[in-house]
Amino acid sequence: MKKIAIFASGAGSNAAKIIDYFRFHTDIKISLVVCNKPGAGVLDIAKKEDIPTLILEKENFFRGSAYLPDLNEKSIDFIVLAGFLWKIPVALVKAYPGKIINIHPALLPKYGGKGMYGQFVHEAVVAAKETETGITIHYVDELYDHGQVIFQERVALTPDDTPTTVAEKVQQLEHEHFPKIIEAVINQAGRK
Repeated sequence: MKKIAIFASGAGSNAAKIIDYFRFHTDIKISLVVCNKPGAGVLDIAKKEDIPTLILEKENFFRGSAYLPDLNEKSIDFIVLAGFLWKIPVALVKAYPGKIINIHPALLPKYGGKGMYGQFVHEAVVAAKETETGITIHYVDELYDHGQVIFQERVALTPDDTPTTVAEKVQQLEHEHFPKIIEAVINQAGRK
């Protein structure tokens, strides 16, 4: 059984879809929800689903243990970033090489990097009058939105699209594809 920790900072819509997708999976289990914001919606989802949670404290995450002992205690095999807004510390990247994946709400390398998340991405896409956007699922390395791309999916935009409608289109792609790609990555890693 491969155990996943979902890292999230907000409402948790992607986390909810991932939890639902793996609910009865025979080989993959959501074993922990990790959050850096007490009171975030994702914590309510975890509580409702009876999944243990871990609240991160900034100093310990970046300059301390990076919570590796906590992850090891839960035998976490993979980390999935589902709207997690902090950069992953090098210690964690090194402890989980090729086992941390993230979803970004744009077609990287466009609209990535520090400060480019959520509505900021969609506003930039609309301001640039892009004719398409999408999602990128990628491995996490030491840089923001930089690791090797695993999967991209595109969606067409019209001149009438607003940041809100772009967000809706992108979220639909996220919910449709992210759980399946997580499963494929974990299955592929298991065959290596």
